[in-house]
Amino acid sequence: MSEDALRGTRAHAPDLDWSQVRETVLMLELAAGQVEAAMRDSTSSVDVLTDTFTSLAETLQVIDAAIGTLPDTVGNGLVKAEIQDNTRLVASKVHQAIVAFQFYDKLAQRLDHVCHGLANLSRLVSDQRRLYNPQEWKGLQDQIIAKYTMEEERAMFESVLNGATVEEALNTYKEARMQEMQDSGGEIEFF
Repeated sequence: MSEDALRGTRAHAPDLDWSQVRETVLMLELAAGQVEAAMRDSTSSVDVLTDTFTSLAETLQVIDAAIGTLPDTVGNGLVKAEIQDNTRLVASKVHQAIVAFQFYDKLAQRLDHVCHGLANLSRLVSDQRRLYNPQEWKGLQDQIIAKYTMEEERAMFESVLNGATVEEALNTYKEARMQEMQDSGGEIEFF
């Protein structure tokens, strides 16, 4: 039987060759595909927005510099000050938007790691020679953790491997982030 004939669900009409492992692999592949499609769709939009806001920030700096060259005459001074105040306010909002896009980038990295982990898990589960081999599972775990670029991902992964529930690991992550925010005086991490 060809590999293409083995693709797709058989849960609706199981036969002697039906396998819960194949159904699990199918669902894992589908989940990874859906995450990748969502990331691809949103990344191009976020890239356009990031470029737009970066350009706006640069333009605001040019405007602010140009306003600074205007003389502070009696009639001009109030208008100049108002324009400068509003330019700084808009620049602040643009900066906040750029920071939000940076957080999106961090989210996209995490989702990419999830997709790779699901793909590797799917390959392991679908291979009978590897499925029951603890060294293969250890190798999978090593591959996943090596892909992580953020310390909080590594800490959460290791916490779960060491026996914490996912909920406990998430709570530990949230507490660490809150402490990090308090320690930094509410400053946002740039990356």
